[in-house]
Amino acid sequence: MNWDSFRFIDLFAGIGGIRLGFESVGGHCVFSSEFDEPACATYEANFGEHPAGDITKIDAEDIPDFDILLGGFPCQAFSIIGKKEGFANETCGTLFFDIERILKEKKPSAFMLENVRNLVAHDGGNTFKTIKEHLEALGYNVYAKVLNALDYGVPQKRERIIIVGFLNDVKFQFPLPVEAEKRKSLADILETKVDKKYYVKDSIRISRLLRLKDKNYPKPYISHENMAGTVTPHPYSSALRAGASANYILINDERRPTERELLRLQGFPETYKIVVPYGQIKKQTGNSVAVPMICAVAKEMIKSLKDYDEMEMKQHGTETKITRFKTTYNANLVSAKYFSERTCE
Repeated sequence: MNWDSFRFIDLFAGIGGIRLGFESVGGHCVFSSEFDEPACATYEANFGEHPAGDITKIDAEDIPDFDILLGGFPCQAFSIIGKKEGFANETCGTLFFDIERILKEKKPSAFMLENVRNLVAHDGGNTFKTIKEHLEALGYNVYAKVLNALDYGVPQKRERIIIVGFLNDVKFQFPLPVEAEKRKSLADILETKVDKKYYVKDSIRISRLLRLKDKNYPKPYISHENMAGTVTPHPYSSALRAGASANYILINDERRPTERELLRLQGFPETYKIVVPYGQIKKQTGNSVAVPMICAVAKEMIKSLKDYDEMEMKQHGTETKITRFKTTYNANLVSAKYFSERTCE
């Protein structure tokens, strides 16, 4: 197969951050799905297509054939900030099963899934263990690692688990952090002229400054307020959060980030169109991914797939295609009882 041009599907697409990462290495999206209408509006404005809706109502046979499945499945059920209900959350927690359903039916060569760091620790590690077992039962070699967006060039500390899987014995290594000189600083992403509407009231500014942990911290900085009310400055942003208060992060304790700055914190290109109000952009970037981190993962995935094909050619003398693994799916082998009987806490 020519991995310089491949097909992928974009599930739980949000505003297309994962899509951008895989397009950067030659991918072509043949299907996208997103439930949130404002996110769909942003997606359509930037990619020229309106994603299909609720993935639970879409038959796998109606999805075009593809080579790689991509999915940043909803994280609220596993988030430290959320209620941590896991699979007991009927709205978000069970959507992993739709990924499993599509993988089982379509058998793509590879997949990449993204979720919050806490997925690893949820329910003492049992939730992640069960997810991994389900994916392996479908015939995939599974690799997983928590990556930090800060290590891949954006000034935002955002830790996410990346789960990668391949059919057959494809070897994979997660990307190394980029060199310090290639990382953008906070100063690199700030706009020079900012409308006064982004500046907070004097009462808020003074309150934040009084609680600032380090009052002599050099500018520019971004501060955020923790649960105890302490305000801590950093030369980078804490993780953007969809449901956080309007003043969760402030630049120099003076103003909120602009829409463009929020997108820059996630590594979106300058050409990315803004077609929804501030509140929606804040939510959408909070739910999105750091694009440069996904680009790095995508690059390593395609390298691994190319290396596998090259190895097969050398061994067999002809180009081979990754075998579509055939198996009788036995749910009992992958702890189905865990899903049906256990209430995640």
